Amino acid sequence: MNNYIPIGKSRFITYLNKIHEILDKAGSAENPAQLVYEEDIRTPLFMLEGLSRLYKKITDHKKLKKLNELFKDMEDRLGEIDFYDGFYKEFKNEKNIPESLINYLKEKKERKLDDLKDFLKDEKWISKNQKRLLQIMKELDEVKWLDEKNDSLAILDVYQEDIKKVVKKYKRKSFKFCDIENDVHELRRQLRWLSIYPQALGGLMQLKTEGEPQEFLMKYLTPEIINSPFNVMPDGSQLQYHIMLHKNYFYALSWIIAELGILKDSGLRIKILEESISDVYKTKEDVEQLVYSICKENQLTIPQILQQAEKVSATFFSENILHNILG
Repeated sequence: MNNYIPIGKSRFITYLNKIHEILDKAGSAENPAQLVYEEDIRTPLFMLEGLSRLYKKITDHKKLKKLNELFKDMEDRLGEIDFYDGFYKEFKNEKNIPESLINYLKEKKERKLDDLKDFLKDEKWISKNQKRLLQIMKELDEVKWLDEKNDSLAILDVYQEDIKKVVKKYKRKSFKFCDIENDVHELRRQLRWLSIYPQALGGLMQLKTEGEPQEFLMKYLTPEIINSPFNVMPDGSQLQYHIMLHKNYFYALSWIIAELGILKDSGLRIKILEESISDVYKTKEDVEQLVYSICKENQLTIPQILQQAEKVSATFFSENILHNILG
């Protein structure tokens, strides 16, 4: 009996199995949406979204594009819950934040959880036979997968092309960011996929040991980045082929993602408070100034956030970090 599973398909199965385990628990839970959220189903969904983003450029674009949209849809819903829940947890012990605003965030989170509960049932993620997962497996069975060697070469090509696209887009920018979501967050998203792919690919990508880093790289090599679990590659000893990444340049990529994340969150903190004040107090007047008045003293303004994001991004791209990641 032939039990051979193509390497590409096996990568999907790894994360689908994790989702299956969580959905199994959720099926008998009193609040399945809450359990799915607390069990961090979002992480394997990120990995599946990353894999489908890659493989739709390699094989059977139509099927993989459909799967990518499916994984993204569910992950986006979890992201909305996390958005309100994260700021609710951050603000609930802050004396400057009115209780009415904190309650607003909690209620929004609960509503998003209710929406997710209906979604899981309607889209058959949770059902007697987990029909959604069975359908996904059927789709994967019909894909024409490559052998390990050609799979590795194809992924290398896609990774190189993705790097070129990001560099081309941002090298020609004047780095005049105007918006938290469309500029700071969007750049971080594009860079983050370059960091997620190595985790999703199950050991195909490995970090190449470096000698002494060049001076300009030192600012990126902070203890937090060097010791981050996100910069530990999955074991790839079972694979015949590997794609090597220069460790210090990959660390630099991790640094800019983290830095833009901090700035993005700082901007979203202002945006969520503006939303809360507008909805709770039914006003649009002087909302931004009200937000600054209840934030901590070290809260940056939106223009300051955008300026800082411009600065670190311009430096990062001027140093050709992405061009030098592949070993």
